[in-house]
Amino acid sequence: MTEEFVDLEEIPGVGPETAKKLREAGFTSIEAIAIASPAELSAIGGISESNAQKIIQYARKMASIGGFESGDKILEKRKNVKKMTTGSKELDNLFGGGIETQAITELFGEFGSGKTQLCHQLAVNVQLPEDKGGLEGCAIVIDTENTFRPERIIQMAKAKNLDPNEVLKNIFVAQAYNSNHQMLLVDNAKELAEKLKKEGKQVRLLIVDSLTSHFRAEYVGRGTLADRQQKLNRHMHDLMKFGELFNAAVVVTNQVMARPDIMFGDPTKPVGGHIVAHTATYRVYLKKSKGELRIARLVDSPHLPEAEVVFKITEKGVEDSK
Repeated sequence: MTEEFVDLEEIPGVGPETAKKLREAGFTSIEAIAIASPAELSAIGGISESNAQKIIQYARKMASIGGFESGDKILEKRKNVKKMTTGSKELDNLFGGGIETQAITELFGEFGSGKTQLCHQLAVNVQLPEDKGGLEGCAIVIDTENTFRPERIIQMAKAKNLDPNEVLKNIFVAQAYNSNHQMLLVDNAKELAEKLKKEGKQVRLLIVDSLTSHFRAEYVGRGTLADRQQKLNRHMHDLMKFGELFNAAVVVTNQVMARPDIMFGDPTKPVGGHIVAHTATYRVYLKKSKGELRIARLVDSPHLPEAEVVFKITEKGVEDSK
């Protein structure tokens, strides 16, 4: 994708007035317009859907998005995908080398399984130099359960010999008060990432901790399930778009619920059903073990086998178990 800045007015069919409306709605780059839907653009810009379709097509050509590509070109593009260390070699191997950009990694498990701890660690690790497993970028955190703790970041930063104040300055946190606010914050994250890009900083990590807590609390009963899943679907796709636009890793945590119908094996399953299952690129089940030990099982991935590793969470952060 292009790293250059192109004014929206340079897209054929976009006048100053339409450009102003699009920017106000969070469409600040041609990439954002290229992956929008005609209905969305039409409603915001006050233009017909056919005009919106033409604008999107022009934007796609300008941003080199869309259309068929041969496998070798896709392989070339995949070289832009970066990987970030978790802090544990075992855990990195489970992910095929670390947490991947342009992908959604879902961490699910019961309370105390290490989901939020791992998110804190990633918010620190993303700032490390590339030769130390980092991405030399900033992190954005959408916190839905008031679990972000700057004190924990300070501990982890010191363990990595980083300046804790500098590390905290590169983590941008917003608290989501309900599911609608949570979805809106993804748009705000795009605006912030664009702003930081102009200042020479790259956002390489977006965390949503937790993805489903508000949706679960607000949509109770079977009658609301269809609405909930529709909103969750849109939210997941917005997160995926963010990852692709900024070559960022997207990490979401998810709660689990008990399945009383399961007689054998583990009776817990992640919340969110098929929508979350199909949209998440990597799904990892975290379980508490003895003391500091945690078990991570890769449940789903496009190209990696199911596997299980043990790691530990100490005062220093995420580490190998041995």
